[in-house]
Amino acid sequence: MKRPSTSSERLRMQVAREAARLLAQGAPDAATARRRAAARLGAHVPAELPDGEEIRLALAEYRALFGGGLEPAELRRRRVAALEAMTALAAFDPRLTGPVLDGSAGDHDPVLLHLHTDEPEAVARHFMDRHIPVQPGRARALLPGRRPQDLPCWRLEAGGIPFELWVLPLHAARQGPSDPLDGKPLLRAGTAAVARLVAG
Repeated sequence: MKRPSTSSERLRMQVAREAARLLAQGAPDAATARRRAAARLGAHVPAELPDGEEIRLALAEYRALFGGGLEPAELRRRRVAALEAMTALAAFDPRLTGPVLDGSAGDHDPVLLHLHTDEPEAVARHFMDRHIPVQPGRARALLPGRRPQDLPCWRLEAGGIPFELWVLPLHAARQGPSDPLDGKPLLRAGTAAVARLVAG
């Protein structure tokens, strides 16, 4: 991270580092971690709030110092598991996103998949028909041109690997959610791209 030159930039860096620490210790996502860090450090204006890239860099620095990131073999194992799940869930045009895709995953991070359908109950039927135990939940996403909204999601564990499956509308396969921290499109990869990632 660049050297801060103003008190606002210094606070921004402190918030990024605190958010990174919270993420490394199990905060559910960067937006939650940033919100908690900002409240703890008294950051209130936009100039004092780091974006997603700044928090990712701070997280990489934190893990370089204190550990906690996945070893390359474990990261690859999770990507292989993601590819297998995506193949099994091909009917829902899945996309891999999050830390397992970008390589920043730690022990607490699930394999995060976006599934696409205008019939969320079809995902539930998929698991029921195959007797796969899942836990229902809700996930908050910022879809293009819309306000943040709650989406159905499913959590499960397979082979000791945690998964989180978000169910998005069919149109979101073309243009997925935005990062709530900076409004940029989330990095996502389809089955073919994940296969190339695993092969490489």
